[in-house]
Amino acid sequence: MTQASPHTVFQELSPAQAAGDPPRIAVLVPCHNEEAAIGQVVRDFTRHLPQAQIFVYDNNSSDRTVEVARAAGARIGRESLQGKGNVVRRMFADIEADAYVLVDGDNTYDAASAQAMIDRLFEAGLDMVTGTRVTEIRAAYRPGHRFGNVVLTGMVTRIFGKRMTDMLSGYRVFSRRFVKSFPALSAGFETETELTIHALELRMPLGEMNTPYRDRGEGSTSKLSTYRDGARIFLTILHLVKEERPLQFFSIIAAILFMTGLVLGIPLVIEFRRTHLVPRLPTGVLATGIMMLSFLSLVCGLILDSVSRGRKEIKQIAYLAAGQPASAASRRTWT
Repeated sequence: MTQASPHTVFQELSPAQAAGDPPRIAVLVPCHNEEAAIGQVVRDFTRHLPQAQIFVYDNNSSDRTVEVARAAGARIGRESLQGKGNVVRRMFADIEADAYVLVDGDNTYDAASAQAMIDRLFEAGLDMVTGTRVTEIRAAYRPGHRFGNVVLTGMVTRIFGKRMTDMLSGYRVFSRRFVKSFPALSAGFETETELTIHALELRMPLGEMNTPYRDRGEGSTSKLSTYRDGARIFLTILHLVKEERPLQFFSIIAAILFMTGLVLGIPLVIEFRRTHLVPRLPTGVLATGIMMLSFLSLVCGLILDSVSRGRKEIKQIAYLAAGQPASAASRRTWT
């Protein structure tokens, strides 16, 4: 049976907006082989958010994920490029709404918390509300994952600002202007890092809410590899620091090269002052080259910092151009 394209299926979610209209809520569920859990996820969000449209985007599943999700009442989209980041990019591009709930399809997040997160988004005029995971179940949030989250979140908040405590949570609510200004360049599980840094770098209004977190049900297996995906997230952080804070990134490299050059060169200078000879000429050439690289790195940082500022201004303009829907603005609590 031929499937309609997502652009056709989801077109009816874009009515003309007017002040006072109820906000359009889209629940976005990226999925890969979640046959055991996806039906319950769709039913839970349908019960707790009856006004929302539930979209399940299948990412090359080899099981019955699509059939189970459709039977539960979800609308189905597909993304052939493997990886959660690719699915998020496609969902953000395809779907029009006033608020977006992004949640994993493994039934580990609490659907009952969604309405409170949406209310917080509208009433406080926020652009992202993150569901901070709270659990006493050791199997649900393994010590290795918890430690990795603390370390990686600490790295990001130290560089970009301490405004978040659970950077790797897969449960978030977004405003339309966040979604439509998000570049979505990552391919895999590092998309949560990219979402966080995008919000922090543009100084968007953010919020967090504690949400229950539970273990996967029987028959559902995690696709997250602690070490492989942790390394990819770490490399993503380094890449984004280079892109967003190039002066800081290249200044650190320059400082390391400068200190290395001093360590190699000072003994030669001392020896030259004493004997007027350079006993280790190759070392002297190496020290000189390293010092030159140090200054070149600093210059690169200064130039790229100006480029980064221009890119940030463009992203800020895109963020403002997306605007806030009238239906969302009408729900904000003004004081």
